[in-house]
Amino acid sequence: MSAVDHVSLARIAEQAERYNDMSHEMKKAIEAKDGVIFEEERNLFSVAYKNVVGQRRSSWRAMCGIEKKLSSDDPKLAHVKKYKSKIEQELNDLCEEVLKILDDLLIPNAEDNFSKVFYMKMQGDYLRYLAEIQKDTQDRTNIDRAAQVYKKAWELSYQELQPTHPIHLGLALNYSVYFFEILDDKAKACELAKTAFDESIGKLDPLKGDSYKDSTLIMQLLRDNLTLWSSCDNDEDDEKE
Repeated sequence: MSAVDHVSLARIAEQAERYNDMSHEMKKAIEAKDGVIFEEERNLFSVAYKNVVGQRRSSWRAMCGIEKKLSSDDPKLAHVKKYKSKIEQELNDLCEEVLKILDDLLIPNAEDNFSKVFYMKMQGDYLRYLAEIQKDTQDRTNIDRAAQVYKKAWELSYQELQPTHPIHLGLALNYSVYFFEILDDKAKACELAKTAFDESIGKLDPLKGDSYKDSTLIMQLLRDNLTLWSSCDNDEDDEKE
């Protein structure tokens, strides 16, 4: 089966909301094309795995919530822990699958800085998903790997992409979430999000169509996070008083 056939099947799977099938077809398409893909194919790859992994992340968080509510002598606790471990393994396998595709095929064959930043952002994101699982353990492998990748991606993006570019803003959004949720560094998260927002707000006018819509949507998410994180600080101040 050709790469074109795999991409066609991936589009059909997306319409059917069968994201496991979609991710499988995009993996095959990328392998068939030796990592040299068009923007549309790049977006299909991103959407497929975002949905497949996102479902497991939601399930894992649900199990964490249930586990916290159960007492140590509750007979259901062992079942919840076992099921959470099963989800963690699925999540780990899927994230490692994405990272291997990025490391072996997509990043080495990125033909421009837009694609390279996009793939490095994805790399950071999937390491962050693994870091979520590790956060309460002694293992910092993926926490540190995510930090390194996000830093390199941000430096390249800051040099090569316009501050209003959706890929640059999306990287700022996810990198700031990494600081807030994984490192518990609210100050750095707010600094990064505010810098990205402030540097883009005055340069939106030249944008048109989808680029304007995509950029303003991400900017709104940045502002929402800043509002939320600032309110967290205020709540802590109230508690201290």
